[in-house]
Amino acid sequence: MTTTASPRPLIAIPARFSATTSALRYAAEVNARALVEAVWRAGGEPASLHPHAPGGTADPAEVAARLSRFDGVLLPGGGDLHPSRYGADTAHETVYDVDDEQDAFDLETARQARLLGLPLLAICRGLQVVNTALGGTLHQDMGGPGREHRHVRHPVSLTPGSLLAEVTGADKAEASCYHHQHADRLGRGLRVTARAADGTVEAVEAAEPADWFLAVQWHPEDTAAEDPAQQALFDALVRAAAPTAN
Repeated sequence: MTTTASPRPLIAIPARFSATTSALRYAAEVNARALVEAVWRAGGEPASLHPHAPGGTADPAEVAARLSRFDGVLLPGGGDLHPSRYGADTAHETVYDVDDEQDAFDLETARQARLLGLPLLAICRGLQVVNTALGGTLHQDMGGPGREHRHVRHPVSLTPGSLLAEVTGADKAEASCYHHQHADRLGRGLRVTARAADGTVEAVEAAEPADWFLAVQWHPEDTAAEDPAQQALFDALVRAAAPTAN
């Protein structure tokens, strides 16, 4: 008798615009291979989503319709949000790789994923996108070399009883970081569930959880292949996205 394996939960990952990609010869839309492989190892089917927001405006109905075919969403890292997106009058000189279309699409994806109740994992820029989408603000620059969290690994303390602590099975984790910004004022309905030793917000989740949502400021995909606590974030997303979990 032939058996058919259950289809992998379909995980939408908004692509990142890339100005140069040598193998493709022209500008491209990409996702990090380590990120895609972490979702695949977890049993998910990663699918890049074209960021469509002409003129820097995303149509909420269109984004909702596009997301409705997916089982879960992963908001990846990337460049900085334009500070005007969270009400700042000026941009710090270190703000980089801003793209108006990317910003608009990512922000609407965050809003619609939450409204649709789709399991959502947000990473680095993704955390900042969700925080901004829910009315929060960002600290534009952490103070330059020696203060920023770029190309570093450091321990983070997890809040006991949080979803993050439950998923990782730990009260501390080793975070691989690449960021010079972090959450300042929290968005509506969010709470901090991890911090670095210097007080930097390293994870947030829903204050009153109803649907599966977790956001981390670090890059778990960097070390997920050898660190079970980091792979556990992707595993938990895919479990939550599985049809039997919904």
